[in-house]
Amino acid sequence: MEKITILHTNDIHSHLENWPKIRRFLQSEKINLEKQGQTVLTFDIGDAIDRVHPLSEATNGKANIELMNTVKYDAVTIGNNEGIGNSRSQLQHLYDDATFDIILDNVVDGEVDSRPSWATEYKLMETAAGTKIGIIALTAPFPMTYEMNGWESNQIDTVLPALLKKLVGKVDVIILLSHLGLGVDRKVAQKYPQIDIILGGHSHHLLKSGEIVNDSLLAAAGKWGMYIGEVSVELENHNITQKNARVIETESLPEISSDQAEIAGYRSRGETMLTSEVITNLPRDLNTSWTQNSELMQAALKAIELGTKTDIAMLNGGLLLKNLQKGVVTKNDLHQTLPHPMRVITVKLTGYNLIRLMQEIKKNRSFLKKFPIRGMGFRGQLFGEVVVDGLTEQGNGELLYHKQKIVLDDYYTFATVDHFMYIPFFPTIEITGEITINGKKFLRDYVGDYLKMEFSV
Repeated sequence: MEKITILHTNDIHSHLENWPKIRRFLQSEKINLEKQGQTVLTFDIGDAIDRVHPLSEATNGKANIELMNTVKYDAVTIGNNEGIGNSRSQLQHLYDDATFDIILDNVVDGEVDSRPSWATEYKLMETAAGTKIGIIALTAPFPMTYEMNGWESNQIDTVLPALLKKLVGKVDVIILLSHLGLGVDRKVAQKYPQIDIILGGHSHHLLKSGEIVNDSLLAAAGKWGMYIGEVSVELENHNITQKNARVIETESLPEISSDQAEIAGYRSRGETMLTSEVITNLPRDLNTSWTQNSELMQAALKAIELGTKTDIAMLNGGLLLKNLQKGVVTKNDLHQTLPHPMRVITVKLTGYNLIRLMQEIKKNRSFLKKFPIRGMGFRGQLFGEVVVDGLTEQGNGELLYHKQKIVLDDYYTFATVDHFMYIPFFPTIEITGEITINGKKFLRDYVGDYLKMEFSV
């Protein structure tokens, strides 16, 4: 009987407070199991990086790759935080120093119409006993957001049949690294029984004992490095006879005396790098508020209007986490105020639909003001007050555009951030809006450019 153990992580999102324990477990478990004669494979399923951490921001994620190299992953795939949370150039060079393979089957470099130079289609591995293993990988396809940086993302069913055809009959075991989410993983298992094991991520689902769907084993380790996944496979004559999944709670793992200093060091290193880059010198405090309009909010609105050449903008107060104080403002200050990996978008609507959008905002305003929200790029605590610049409502309820009556059939363009597309409270944006994503900068970069112009150093 042959035994293979698969160790896997997913959706760590730069929660480096868990990294020392994760690293030690992956290293020691591999050594211990290999001493027992087992084959050990180690994978990450994407979203290892999140620019909310100052070290990830300061190094464009390269520091995360340095840390991952210490674990000796056999292969990883990308999540949306790697794929669309970086500029084109940043993603092209993210894995320059990686000592592991990056597998990705459904993203194409649109500029050369081929697989990205930093990715491979699949990986073939063979155990000491001669069992052949094929590893493939898919990430969540977001066409609009990938296209903004010159990548093309393909839907699952357009790539999997041909890919599996290359492997079926040539390998004994097929493993899918899936940054697709649990719902899609279940559908893939139903439709493609050739896949023996699906290691999942993206939807932050935790499968403590795995899940069998159509004889495929689904496994996933939740989010933020709170758990580590382990799949045990037994084989006879290269055929799987048993497969089981479990997770190890990171908090339960032993801590050593140097862990807290190591964790603090990651943050300190990032903040020091960001602090070295000065943006401007403020002559006064720019205060913010989550629940009402503020001077910093007005600066942010003007920043995205100027950056997108529009004269209407809307943002939510919960985006601005901290005041900017009088004096020197650095990239670290701006990152602490706006840690969200959010892109600025422009939305073109008819006057009729713009009025409808304002009605949606009015209807949801009180609820959203104290609504706790997480994900879709948002890294704050409360959604907060929706603030709009360029539109005013009269006492009779009539909406004016810069003091002019809105013409129902005319078109109006406003600036906001991409998470407004995904949250369910303003459907008019996604349903009727003509959306353009500005992919080269984050919201904080627009605000930094504006402050630099308004208050030159």
